[in-house]
Amino acid sequence: MEIGESPPLIVLLIDSDAERARIVEAGLRGAAITKLASSDSGNILSSISELQPDVIIMDCESPDRDTIENLRIVARENPKPIVMFVEDGDGSLAKEAVRAGVSAYIVDGLTSSRIQPVIEVAIERFKMFDGLQRELEKSKEDLEARKTIERAKGILMDKRGISESEAFSSMRKLAMQESITIKQVADKILSVASLLGDNF
Repeated sequence: MEIGESPPLIVLLIDSDAERARIVEAGLRGAAITKLASSDSGNILSSISELQPDVIIMDCESPDRDTIENLRIVARENPKPIVMFVEDGDGSLAKEAVRAGVSAYIVDGLTSSRIQPVIEVAIERFKMFDGLQRELEKSKEDLEARKTIERAKGILMDKRGISESEAFSSMRKLAMQESITIKQVADKILSVASLLGDNF
């Protein structure tokens, strides 16, 4: 969703400086609904959990380690596009912030005219990274499923003296009968084999 489309984005602005907050709000006026939260560490997590914003903007002089760790938790448990405007150009902090899940890290560049373009880029970057993460997770799951199915086929081939194609055909038939996946059939076979041991 791009800024300016309906419904408007919900933006959580985390800033303890009223003047900086006004600059951000001015840049978002008419394009997003802005919710304010203090930079208190505990409040950050609770505010994100409660509001479920589309985008998080954090504006500060320099992020501390607690803040970056909180953002890491957000990126892991409740991922959102995160934009961070900072006044301190410490390179090590920038790297830590990006590793923690920050989509855009802007040094000494807070102006109302930059807010919307930066958020739009951050959203697209987040979507791209999130898509890559999902593809990676699916690839891992597919690989694990193949390994499980191969092990189950091997057990059937060994215990029943059948070919690989026959073992797979039996598993597929059972999956269709029970309306489950072949991976779930394989899990059942491995569970029974583990329970009965040599008696299987």
